[in-house]
Amino acid sequence: MSEALRYAHASGLSRRRCLALLAAAPRAAPDSLAIGFVYNGPKNDLGYNQAHAEGKQSLKSVPYVRAFDEASVPETVAVEESMRNMIYQDSARVVFATSYGFLDPFVFRVARENPAVQFFHCGGSYRDGLDPRNVGIYFGFIDEVEYLAGMTAGLATRTGRMGFVAAKPIPQVLRNINSFMLGARSVNPSVTMRVVFTGDWVLPVREAEASSSLADQGVDVLTGHTGSPRVIVQVAERRGIFATGYQFNQSVLAPRGFLTGAEWAWGVVYRRYAELIHAGKSVADGSIPRRMTGTLKDEFCRLSPFGPAVTAQHREAISAAKQRLLNGSQAVYRGPLRDNTGKTVVPAGITIRIEDPVLDQMNWLLDGILGDVRS
Repeated sequence: MSEALRYAHASGLSRRRCLALLAAAPRAAPDSLAIGFVYNGPKNDLGYNQAHAEGKQSLKSVPYVRAFDEASVPETVAVEESMRNMIYQDSARVVFATSYGFLDPFVFRVARENPAVQFFHCGGSYRDGLDPRNVGIYFGFIDEVEYLAGMTAGLATRTGRMGFVAAKPIPQVLRNINSFMLGARSVNPSVTMRVVFTGDWVLPVREAEASSSLADQGVDVLTGHTGSPRVIVQVAERRGIFATGYQFNQSVLAPRGFLTGAEWAWGVVYRRYAELIHAGKSVADGSIPRRMTGTLKDEFCRLSPFGPAVTAQHREAISAAKQRLLNGSQAVYRGPLRDNTGKTVVPAGITIRIEDPVLDQMNWLLDGILGDVRS
């Protein structure tokens, strides 16, 4: 069955209508690499989606790439239609599906229909022998950057109380909470942190309420892990306390109190994929890794520029810690570590590398963190 007929069958269009659309659509130059991006939220959210959109924009400097995108696509069959349109109307040879809920069954279904197209999903899981071979997974480990952001917070706090507003107590979020705390306690051993889980990724009213409540309790540094921590940073600025960001650089929201943040550098990732595919490599034949991951050293993530409240002395201390993390003389998860129930979670003498899959099973909060993973 031709691609046109497959599209007609999948989308419910008649063969004649499908061929008409294909004939009218602009076609890419034969040697161009057409890449589509799909986001589940707006491109200007100062958070997760904008970080990916900025990554896509970095491809503008790559002469052989033609990149396009679609924002605010629901995690429903609507994303299938968006991907099919990119393939059949925009000649996409590669599709990046950036939202967790896009993968199963939507990306898998469209990938099976289009074996010549390569699909890459951010943060999902792949089952060898079951899922389409033309699907790859990419993600990064941001624990080290959260550690450095936590150091900045630990050095800045005057009350010794920090607050973390998080969406859900899943391993990736717990890793960020714990690594932030480890960084803070590396420079301020008595600091504590209270965590509030909102229940979902984008709940701005709940995030504002949680942030205000934490400020009322004497917290003077706020941070978070939500779809976009913009509300958290804005509340901190209004309350005259410090904030660190996540996902994207939120310094514009808090010109006085913004310290720094842990942000993704997806442009590095997307340029690497473009280079590999342009060179004729494919995830389907194994010449592109099934799962591409990276760390601070791989430039998958970075520390946001320091705000004016971070002193030169503190900047030097954080820069020195960054170098130790990069050369391997310092690690984030080094035992002994106990959780907030007193249980040993990393024994003395044990260091867990941030790439270790055991961290993807994390279900604990460290000593000094006030919160419950069952929330």
